[in-house]
Amino acid sequence: MKKKFKIVFMGTPDFAVPALKALFAYNCDISLVITQPDRPKGRGKKIIAPPVKTAAEKLGLDVIQPLSMKGEKIKEKLAMIKPDIFVVVAFGHKLSREILSIPSIFPINIHASLLPKYRGSSPIQAAILNMDKKAGVTTMVMDDNLDTGDILLKAETKIKCDTTASDLHDTLADMGADLIIKTLDAIYDDNITPYPQDNEKASFAPMLKKNDGKIDWTKNPDEINALVRAMNPWPGTFTFLNGKRIKIFEVSCSDSKDNRSFPEIFVPIENIAPGTVILCDSSGIRVAAGNSGYVSIHKIQTEGGKKLHACEFLRGRNLETGIRFDS
Repeated sequence: MKKKFKIVFMGTPDFAVPALKALFAYNCDISLVITQPDRPKGRGKKIIAPPVKTAAEKLGLDVIQPLSMKGEKIKEKLAMIKPDIFVVVAFGHKLSREILSIPSIFPINIHASLLPKYRGSSPIQAAILNMDKKAGVTTMVMDDNLDTGDILLKAETKIKCDTTASDLHDTLADMGADLIIKTLDAIYDDNITPYPQDNEKASFAPMLKKNDGKIDWTKNPDEINALVRAMNPWPGTFTFLNGKRIKIFEVSCSDSKDNRSFPEIFVPIENIAPGTVILCDSSGIRVAAGNSGYVSIHKIQTEGGKKLHACEFLRGRNLETGIRFDS
């Protein structure tokens, strides 16, 4: 460690934990950790501490959980610490210009995209949903707008054809932890110059809603596959069968140019309505999609049931070809 930076860390979910642990291992002076309040979670509405609080307490760090960052007391507390740097990761509270001016060096944010692409709260899902070939993390100097600050460093990784949002989340969380250490090293060496984002290339990834996971079977197979992977684990993807909600967890897709006939229904696939079940076997439940293609469902769950592989789901169920999932 070259310089023991005095840091206030602000973060809340699992994504922020690797960065906190990396800063602790790097021997930074983490003077305070600020996170969201404990909140009810799950069907039982049990009060659960945010992951950052749990991690910080295990490290022996001081933690506070304000309901808001707007009060004078929080501003005074931060000013009294006289931090060199804020490190902010998926915090969930907006910071005023007055608070952002407190660090003597920078308030730094770790954002899970290659800015200016995908500003906003769901950049990981957006990268998969849009079938990007790569994703990444950015460290930036925070300003009082949403993800618009000057860029410090970036790191990128490839998105594979089977990568889920859960997979990418974990990869980028670890990359963000590595990148903040590289950023601090560069600051110490006076070898970093923040540069402005190109606003003309900016895009926005808004907060996800539960209904964003609804499958539109008229989309082509690649788009449906991307949706299923992007919405894993939350909000999940779903469709309806005979009026009942069906959750879909894993699919694979055909070549959209595959126009072969399925003898079970005696018509070419291009003439089959999207959402129609065209074949059920041990490899999955094949469902017609847009662009004369189909997807194979591999993991599925009925309302109130367990998540099952397709072959388990079909056991004891007479899912006939020709039946149609509702869009």
